[in-house]
Amino acid sequence: MEDLKIINKGLEDEMEIGGYRPCRWKLALVGVGVVCSGGFLLLLLYWMPEWGVKATCSRTTVKEADMVLLRSTDEFKRWFLAKVRVMLAPGRNPFDNLDSQTTSTATANGHTPHGPRTPDSPSQEIRHMYAEYQPMQIRYFTLHSTKYYWSDTAQNFVVFTGLEDLEVTCSTVHSKHSTGLSRNQQEYRRLFFGVNEIAVKVPSVFKLLIKEVLNPFYIFQLFSVILWSADEYYYYAAAIVFMSVVSIATSLYTIKKQYVMLHDMVAAHSIVRVSVIRANNEIEEAMSTDLVPGDVMVIPSNGTIMPCDAVLVSGTCIVNESMLTGESVPVTKTNLPNPRQGGRGSDSDTVYCTEEHKRHTLFCGTNVIQTRFYSGELVKAVVVRTGFSTAKGQLVRSILYPKPTDFKLYRDAYLFLLCLVAVAGIGFIYSIALSIINKVPAKTIIIESLDIITITVPPALPAAMTAGIVYAQRRLKHIGIFCISPQRINICGQLNLVCFDKTGTLTEDGLDLWGIQRVENKSFLLSEENAYRESLVKSQFVACMATCHSLTKIEGQLSGDPLDLKMFEATGWILEEATEEETSLHNRIMPTVVRPPKQLLPEPTVSSQQDMELYELSQSGYEIGIVRQFPFSSALQRMSVVTRTLGEKRMEAFLKGAPEVVASLCKKDTVPEDFAEVLEDYTKQGFRVIALAHRRLESKLTWHKVQNVSRDHIEANMEFLGLIIMQNKLKPETPGVLEDLRRANIRTVMVTGDNMLTAISVARDCGMIPPEDRVIIADALPPKDGQAAKINWRYADNPTKSSGKATRLEEVEISLEDVSQGEEARQSERYHFAMSGKAFAVITEHFQDLLQKLVLHGTVFARMAPDQKTQLVEVLQSVDYFVGMCGDGANDCGALKRAHGGISLSELEASVASPFTSRTPNISCVPNLIREGRAALITSFCVFKFMALYSIIQYISVTLLYSILSNLGDFQFLFIDIAIILLIVFTMSLNPAWKELVPRRPPSGLISGPLLFSVLTQILVCLGFQTMAFLWVRKQSWWEPWTPLSDTRGDFNQTFCLSSQCACNLSSSSNISLELNETELDDHYIKNYENTTLFYVSSFQYLIVAIVFSKGKPFRQPSYKNWPFVLSACSLYAFLFFILFYPISAIDDFLEIVCVPFQWRLTILLIVFVNAVVCILVETLVLDVVLWKLVFSRDKQGSYASGPAAPTAQGSIDLWGCGCVSWPCCRQKRVPKARYMHLAQELSVDPDWPPKPKTTTEAKPPPPSAPPAGQPPPPTRPENGSYRIIAAS
Repeated sequence: MEDLKIINKGLEDEMEIGGYRPCRWKLALVGVGVVCSGGFLLLLLYWMPEWGVKATCSRTTVKEADMVLLRSTDEFKRWFLAKVRVMLAPGRNPFDNLDSQTTSTATANGHTPHGPRTPDSPSQEIRHMYAEYQPMQIRYFTLHSTKYYWSDTAQNFVVFTGLEDLEVTCSTVHSKHSTGLSRNQQEYRRLFFGVNEIAVKVPSVFKLLIKEVLNPFYIFQLFSVILWSADEYYYYAAAIVFMSVVSIATSLYTIKKQYVMLHDMVAAHSIVRVSVIRANNEIEEAMSTDLVPGDVMVIPSNGTIMPCDAVLVSGTCIVNESMLTGESVPVTKTNLPNPRQGGRGSDSDTVYCTEEHKRHTLFCGTNVIQTRFYSGELVKAVVVRTGFSTAKGQLVRSILYPKPTDFKLYRDAYLFLLCLVAVAGIGFIYSIALSIINKVPAKTIIIESLDIITITVPPALPAAMTAGIVYAQRRLKHIGIFCISPQRINICGQLNLVCFDKTGTLTEDGLDLWGIQRVENKSFLLSEENAYRESLVKSQFVACMATCHSLTKIEGQLSGDPLDLKMFEATGWILEEATEEETSLHNRIMPTVVRPPKQLLPEPTVSSQQDMELYELSQSGYEIGIVRQFPFSSALQRMSVVTRTLGEKRMEAFLKGAPEVVASLCKKDTVPEDFAEVLEDYTKQGFRVIALAHRRLESKLTWHKVQNVSRDHIEANMEFLGLIIMQNKLKPETPGVLEDLRRANIRTVMVTGDNMLTAISVARDCGMIPPEDRVIIADALPPKDGQAAKINWRYADNPTKSSGKATRLEEVEISLEDVSQGEEARQSERYHFAMSGKAFAVITEHFQDLLQKLVLHGTVFARMAPDQKTQLVEVLQSVDYFVGMCGDGANDCGALKRAHGGISLSELEASVASPFTSRTPNISCVPNLIREGRAALITSFCVFKFMALYSIIQYISVTLLYSILSNLGDFQFLFIDIAIILLIVFTMSLNPAWKELVPRRPPSGLISGPLLFSVLTQILVCLGFQTMAFLWVRKQSWWEPWTPLSDTRGDFNQTFCLSSQCACNLSSSSNISLELNETELDDHYIKNYENTTLFYVSSFQYLIVAIVFSKGKPFRQPSYKNWPFVLSACSLYAFLFFILFYPISAIDDFLEIVCVPFQWRLTILLIVFVNAVVCILVETLVLDVVLWKLVFSRDKQGSYASGPAAPTAQGSIDLWGCGCVSWPCCRQKRVPKARYMHLAQELSVDPDWPPKPKTTTEAKPPPPSAPPAGQPPPPTRPENGSYRIIAAS
């Protein structure tokens, strides 16, 4: 036996893998067990696959395994089982060169895999080639649409994703992979990579049915139905069967519909005809399903839907990537630069990576709108990934195989059911013992003892729990929020932190040009409102605005990045692109041309000597051609273009980008001295600032040389031109919504790709950071030149302006002379951390134990990459926050998917990654979703409590009746379960959400103080009153064991018999002489006074607890506004009162209840009334006034970090709530359960927190000695942890 191996190490789907082989004696033993248990053991092994494998197989090495057992290493620890198969192939590596061989006869398990086509060569040649190699056996297994192949090198199973496995450099892509594959190579690779399609198989109804029916719950229902039928409870059994059939049918319809929707979404345009270049330069038409990594495909000029991920090696494409990013803005994709071609060394030759080179990569599922190309040269792309390995494939996989939703409510629900099962076990033993004592027949003992289990665990529970969620989903749809994951609605009720993207979410999507600030002679001129002026038309500044963009014309309309669009429109210039006919006529690419409108050009005076034609030429002659584009890169934070003005010999370069980056690429003598001060002034006001630069290129740079020159060569020694100031206005709803969330103690965090100071300014404007709060910037630097990683702390407020010098952020001195005053100041001080994506990456890697403390008060995260947004959500979740994420879907897909509640404001296909999508394009959907989530969560609690009480009340009734060898009748069960329970459950869930968010949250689980207290007290109350009624009726003077003769009625209004021999009025003319065997016999002894009394009392108890548990404010509207519930409850009360005080023979016979004296009916009414009063007092007075507030004080403690910058923990404990209960509750400091509260408590007594300005936190090297095996490392503190605080020089 060997140790477990790890596959997908370091990735999200990392798993442990162990090898197994079938063991004959174990199989035989299990077979005997299955027969003996009547098949139940087989079901148990089906539900627990890991048990099944361990029970039937023996351990072996992973290499020799016939089946593998995998277990995820995340917190869910899920088990998966996969069968190992064997494939015959001519080589072990898909990238081996097999030109001399063919693979057309290679088989997988005896079948031709994926049906590779037979080459056109003669059969003799095939046989000859086949004889040249010996096929190899390759072991593999498939899990979650991914194939894992055994690798002798790695001694583990590995995944072949595509061309990136070779770690090819950019030059290698051009030199070795741009010529295409031979037919043999393609078919060989297809053995490993499979058919290029994202196949979402829609399971057959039969398969879905079997999977649904084998659910433990339905198996339990089947057991219940068989048991009831054996006990002749046919009607109730039929009702449960009907409910189950409806439930299964609804579930199958929903699941099938979701599969079909996903299949249709994926299948649309997934299979297209493509042109593939073969190794002999022939172009061959093929189906996209035949493509493999390494194939070279031709992108048609009229565009296509990409069937794979491919990297452009020649030409340019304009692509709509809305399927992946959510942005419908067309993106220009350029060909992958070839470092060797530009005459550069190997230093600039980087390894190709889809993430780093996404500006050159066409992703699967994206729409290529049009292409641009050279004469005689096609637009070509090398296939990098296919099938489920593509970007689209990974998105579909995440939808097909999502991580389970881990929520305390569902875990607690199972624990609660186990408690009910334990209660049922007690009843089971009790009924067996009682039956044996009373010498009851064995068959009756078995049926009645098992029956008590079916009574205690209610069969309608899942349907009842689902009802509230279904109603909440309907209400959300009504307000324009669509949900693809209904179980998440409950979780949204717990959200206590929401992350917001900035642009397009908190602020308007578009940017407006606020003004420009040009630079002349190394100093800023006064700011100007616009650039549309005759005096500026030929300035370098306006030329940069008109040319440095990635705009294109699609069907006559300018299209591209909104920022580029606003900037270009501000110049008033005209953009013209070459047509396909024009590009095909020239040897070099036809440039995009921009020119100013004629009315802006100065009118020169025409002298008599000047030719009119020359004048006209000069009038139309000022135009600039864009020769080459270096597209915007988020990593570089800039874009540049090379242009040529008509009539000029030398070319020019224009650059635009983040001001700090542009200034660093400019000559120092062209950047104004007050650059930093002016920039900070604008960014603090919330403006988006873009810097422009220019450079005249060397005359030796010809058109052809420019096409191959490196970006770094162009973007150097620039001249600073000035700043463009763009305004990004807050959406009108933003401040109000954030204020609502703040009042509700829900933290708000900004996660943006924008500039740090702009983000802080917007956070202040929208109220995320209150005016009086401090902002501390954590500036982290990675290790360099042997120095450890460090964080410099600086305060972002009150910049001191010094003339002639760059702005320096004020260093705030904190006086600690008076300790007590200092402590008071610290207690009231509110602060926020802000950091950039780079700092976040350094802190994540080098300051792990500091990271959680920082996110506790982190409010602004700027310049964050998409994967960093996801990491931030995970870190927040690791300190026990329930995290919501609201974004416009552009680069937020990962975070939207990972958050507990992700809300996309984009209706594009990217929203398929988000559990919720809002039609309202602003953040007002967030409080609406939380309100509905809270209402749904409280509804779930109400329903669960009600169903638990229902089963216990019925359990008490049945247990008491068992003691006299009686039971409830078939139609009594039917009336209780159908008329009372189902009607009440489905109407009590209809309460809408409360109209505003309150500062406290509902409890997250059923195993919490108030809920357990509520359920247990109500159980005790119901037990007490039922027992009292049961014993009281037996003490009555008229009580006697009931017989059919006891119930002979005369006129109801006549005087009742007072003797011990009659309960109801006996008519002298009754057939007293009838023989007992001639009367209707009651085999089950249903009809008796105890049964009737308990039936009435328990029926009223169901309604009482329903009303008591159906809570309204502060999370739901009051129950009296829920008219279906009120109508149902009133109707049932009226019916019960009617049959109690005005018996009708037909109803009494149907319900198998007997006649009791009128006086006893009044006594029942009194019992029911007192029961109701006690229930209401216990629930409202004791629970809501005392315990509720005590337990919910955690949310006010939750100001540990529930406000954006939480006050100290100790100062905000809800002492009043503590004081409501007696002093012992508050004698000790309560240790909070949530990790973020615990951290806040620690930090409140930490003298070094928050870090002071003039300090640097430096990472310490790891200690040489590790703790002993099996012991956790000691808790870290600043003085002995992984970092130390030193004074800044």
